[in-house]
Amino acid sequence: MTDSQKLDLILSEMQSMKGEMQSMKGEMQGMKGEIQKLEQRMTRLELHLENGTDKNIQLLAENFVELTKKLNQAIPVADKNLAYEVKVNYLIDRVHILEEDVAKLKVQFA
Repeated sequence: MTDSQKLDLILSEMQSMKGEMQSMKGEMQGMKGEIQKLEQRMTRLELHLENGTDKNIQLLAENFVELTKKLNQAIPVADKNLAYEVKVNYLIDRVHILEEDVAKLKVQFA
């Protein structure tokens, strides 16, 4: 095999590799688009949970406390600890969420 043939073979292999790399690059662009869509869906879902579900749970907890107060007035033997336990559990969950958010922010800015 002559040097010219060897160079032609190398050139054809390089062109083949270049084509494959272009194909991979196109596939990666598609994956980037899909990842961005997933990130947007996650953001909308998080906002929905934060704005809708969390507030509704908070309202339920507050109303539960009010109902418990009324029950305690009607039945003095009833204990307020359960209502406060619900509030504390809710606050603990919120603190965990905030801790995760802070950790994510630290990772982003690090």
